Amino acid sequence: MTVEFISATFVNDRTEIRPGTQPAGSSTIDRRFLVRYARELDAAGFDYTLLPYGSSGYDPFSVAAAISQHTERVRPIIALRPNTLYPTVAAKALATLDQLSDGRATVHIISGGSDAEQAREGDRLPKAERYARSAEFIEILRRVWTETEPFDHAGRYYSFEDFRSDFRPVNGTIPVSVGGSSAEAYQVGGALGDIFGLWGEPLAETRQQIEAVHEQARLAGRTDRPRIWVTFRPIIAATDALAWEKAHRTLGSLQQTYAGLDAPAPQNVGSQRLLDLAARGELHDRALWTPVASATGARGASTALVGSPETVAAAILDYVDIGCDLISIRGYDNLNDAIDYGRYLLPLVRSELAGRESRATAPAFQSA
Repeated sequence: MTVEFISATFVNDRTEIRPGTQPAGSSTIDRRFLVRYARELDAAGFDYTLLPYGSSGYDPFSVAAAISQHTERVRPIIALRPNTLYPTVAAKALATLDQLSDGRATVHIISGGSDAEQAREGDRLPKAERYARSAEFIEILRRVWTETEPFDHAGRYYSFEDFRSDFRPVNGTIPVSVGGSSAEAYQVGGALGDIFGLWGEPLAETRQQIEAVHEQARLAGRTDRPRIWVTFRPIIAATDALAWEKAHRTLGSLQQTYAGLDAPAPQNVGSQRLLDLAARGELHDRALWTPVASATGARGASTALVGSPETVAAAILDYVDIGCDLISIRGYDNLNDAIDYGRYLLPLVRSELAGRESRATAPAFQSA
């Protein structure tokens, strides 16, 4: 199994653990920081970086294009809400980014988990319809990338005539990721996704979600399955004891940062599941820690893996063993954590996987 690593892009050095600053992702782009951060992801050995989307945030296409010019390895994943771009426009924008990055573009379709957040940009479809729209959106993307003649489309959410794009992806298509924890997400992602994204839950629950996605792929008549992407916020230090000290310092900083933010209970199933998980206990399996999810209101992927690099690498391999082959990790001190992961964590996981492959392919000893 080929296992790849995903990070996330940050456009300035603000972090969640610095009291007195806004949560990461806000405000001003620091170009020098952005370029350094992107280059560090390349140097650390990350395969992808997620460009997140929020109604008040930066434009991920512009930032992805910028970092593509300063990196050689890392592949930008554009988080894209179908309500924000017409699918023909999105397909051309993604193909343009793909050409600029020498075939490294990926897109992550976000149907939308909050009615209020969707309404900020004029989207008032109910959740079930948002997923149905995403399915139609994905189908149009792929037609734009592959059709050689002008074509018409008359669907439930989109309609156009005589469209053809002259801009195609470098490799003929672009990987499409879908994420979520609802039945609608499993259905759309299982049927149409090249990749399916999950947030970090215990092994048993993660296995159940993988099975649900695979079942929807089977029901859709697929002979393949989406690759599974799972996200964690690792907190590592030289020893387990030092990592736990760091974890509790991090938790205190998060509690201070988010204490004054009065957010409503989350509507999306993924956040609800993480909060329920936190209510059931702080520590799960080998190293999965949940208080950081409670402290942030489970805004996004927010469960941690805590321990020494060896402990966290072993925990990641537990998820690999149940079928996760895209591992998304980002920390709380964004730049420094990315550097540490590249130095101490990624090599351990990759070394163990290489050893497993070598042992599996080694010829059996036969006595004379």
